[in-house]
Amino acid sequence: MAASSKAWACVLAAAILCATRPASASDPRYPDWPCPQLKAPGISVAAVWTGPAIDSIDRTQLSDPGDADLVTRLAARRTPMDEAQKLIQRYVAREEADKQVKATALFAQLYSVLDAQRGEVMNGIDRFSRKEKDMAAEIRAKTHKLQEMQDGPDADQAAIDELSKQVEWETRIFEDRRKSLTYVCEVPVLIEKRLFDLARVIQDAANLDPAAR
Repeated sequence: MAASSKAWACVLAAAILCATRPASASDPRYPDWPCPQLKAPGISVAAVWTGPAIDSIDRTQLSDPGDADLVTRLAARRTPMDEAQKLIQRYVAREEADKQVKATALFAQLYSVLDAQRGEVMNGIDRFSRKEKDMAAEIRAKTHKLQEMQDGPDADQAAIDELSKQVEWETRIFEDRRKSLTYVCEVPVLIEKRLFDLARVIQDAANLDPAAR
């Protein structure tokens, strides 16, 4: 092997080993959690809602098929918050005598939907992280093999070049996937923030003086 080619291959191998080095988990209880945010398995109701307790709320208060559609629309992040505010105010104002009950039932349903949605996303992140670890281990194994081939007697340059290209391509994919974590890790935060914002709007609507509308 030419000296320059071998030097380049050594630099590539070192870079790959560095790029695929496993990151330390931010919380040892969750070794597969790759995000900088600490992993909280569920949204704390107290952190987003200061209204009546939802434990014993009769969720059949939202029995109309249109109510289920309302919850779906409010939970979707594509629904702008100003539109969500109008939908909530219209819904809560329908029954003046039971505004607090209706409002609390609405929040309880939204909590159930968004907490479950957040849980699914976080489980997906864990699976993604495990796949990344498996991919990193495979790349490191191939990189070690590449170094052994380079250092061995009677090196097969064609085989070295082929394995080098393979490792370089897999590392590029690994890096692209790892960069996508920046966005993916924000999704649970965005879901929790949406629930918090919706809770504020629901409570404001429940406390709104009819004369002020």
